[in-house]
Amino acid sequence: MADRIVTIESHIYEQQRRFPESTGEFSGLLCDIALATKVISLEVNRAGLVDILGGTGTINIQGERVRRLDVFARDIMIDILQRSGKVCAIATEEDADIIQVPRDLPNGHYIVSFDPLDGSSNIDVNVSIGTIFSIHYKSGSDENGTESDFLQPGVKQICAGYVVYGSSTIMVYTDGSGGVHGFTLDPSLGEFLLSHPDIKIPERGRIYSINEGYECWWKEHTRRYIEYVKSEGDGRPYTSRYIGSLVSDFHRNLLYGGIFLYPEDTRDPKRPHGKLRLLYEAAPLALVVEAAGGKATTGTERILDLEPDELHQRVPLILGSRLDVEDYEAFCRGER
Repeated sequence: MADRIVTIESHIYEQQRRFPESTGEFSGLLCDIALATKVISLEVNRAGLVDILGGTGTINIQGERVRRLDVFARDIMIDILQRSGKVCAIATEEDADIIQVPRDLPNGHYIVSFDPLDGSSNIDVNVSIGTIFSIHYKSGSDENGTESDFLQPGVKQICAGYVVYGSSTIMVYTDGSGGVHGFTLDPSLGEFLLSHPDIKIPERGRIYSINEGYECWWKEHTRRYIEYVKSEGDGRPYTSRYIGSLVSDFHRNLLYGGIFLYPEDTRDPKRPHGKLRLLYEAAPLALVVEAAGGKATTGTERILDLEPDELHQRVPLILGSRLDVEDYEAFCRGER
């Protein structure tokens, strides 16, 4: 814990003072996102006691069964963002098209992309889940925002972060220039308190995170890399840790070091380029891990350099400690 009590709001506004020309709009937006995740956290903790567990009977744009808690999280985020006066348009993993701010509400200069409840297939079994978010400046001239505003490479994100709803609720974010900071929700105060200042991922870890049940569909370079980290020698074998909830696996590796892999495979010819979504999962976490000193790649390309072709583009995602990711890239190039 930090030497003094620092709330997320005071931390955000302290960071704002580094930019004397700032209007405070961005700081207010981050505080609004924190507020939305507090509400989601409360419902996640109550989920076993109220009728919001289980499915809605509908399928989202990704072809996945929608959970009721997903819908709650989506609706809370959208409602708070639309009423903030700081956003002109929103994109979510659950919706086919962007969502513009109603014309009777004030809008702002930012666009927000988010995955309302990552890992939601784990809801019913009480495994940690999370929210992932990304903020860009609106790039076009339309004050209401358009789809093209969202099709910016990840390197142009001005902020990204995630929230883990687990034994405690932790929000981690970066503005790309001020480091990576983590805040733990104190339920007695209803405040996020600075608990993990200036997070730096170890240069190399000893953990690998991948769904080994898909090994029969892996490409040869992935198979050889996993055989390598499981072999003895030079700090190996690595320990396997895989939760199946992206934010949880990523958060552990961010703090302790390691590598997370969801590579392309041959399982589904309709998805030859990976499973995870560039806008809602890969790019936001890539900004966080790079700001903490790590790397994020498809195996051949830097995630933050990818320019999206459409809202729900999927990509392979390998991210974590810098030297571990570089090892995987060497396997992809056939150098190892």
